[in-house]
Amino acid sequence: MEIYDHIEMLDLGLYLKDYGILAISDTQIGYEESLNKQGIMLPRFQHKDLMKRVKKLVEICRPGKIIINGDLKHEFGRVSGTEWRYTLELIDFLGEKAELVLVRGNHDKTLGPIAEKKNLEIVDYYVVGDIYFCHGHEIPENSDFKKAKAVIIGHEHPAIGLRENGRVERFKCFLRGKYKNKTLLVLPSFNLLTEGTDVLSEKLLSPFLKQNIKDFEVFVAADRIRSFGKIKELL
Repeated sequence: MEIYDHIEMLDLGLYLKDYGILAISDTQIGYEESLNKQGIMLPRFQHKDLMKRVKKLVEICRPGKIIINGDLKHEFGRVSGTEWRYTLELIDFLGEKAELVLVRGNHDKTLGPIAEKKNLEIVDYYVVGDIYFCHGHEIPENSDFKKAKAVIIGHEHPAIGLRENGRVERFKCFLRGKYKNKTLLVLPSFNLLTEGTDVLSEKLLSPFLKQNIKDFEVFVAADRIRSFGKIKELL
């Protein structure tokens, strides 16, 4: 299903068909380990599942370029052994399949040593045609941003909580709306452990979404992509 001109939603990523670009965001490698350190004990199968999912996605669209739109890893501080190993595994796989672009996220302050080891540059944003990629934790002020017609961000980890018979189940989702005169597309988190921010009831994080978003459209990513209409229709 397309979310914008020739941009297709595939699983938890976007495929820009005109450019052969696959974009994902917020893999947040090391999140499980962070939870374990807080005393929340989880079996460590998330990375294996993430790799399986990303491999399937790459196989489907066979991109020439892959963009990780921020927060490749989770920890703000030092790079743990697990993060180092798992991040290199993901980078190695993606780098073998396509040109890899790493966009800097707010969790990526210590990503430098990993990127240097693989001779990869970390960029603050990436532009293709009139489409501008940035993580979404701050509003850019450069001329490329001002000229762009569409902006693709991550950071927010959007989700919606659907209530049935007193039970609420949360689903990851894509959002499509406006930021001033630009089309704004919001990617869900590619980390399978993070449920995300319920855009129907919780405080939003990204400055791009510090506005009335009731006219934003919701696309739920479950067994397939489903259009759920506008946020105001779900409240």
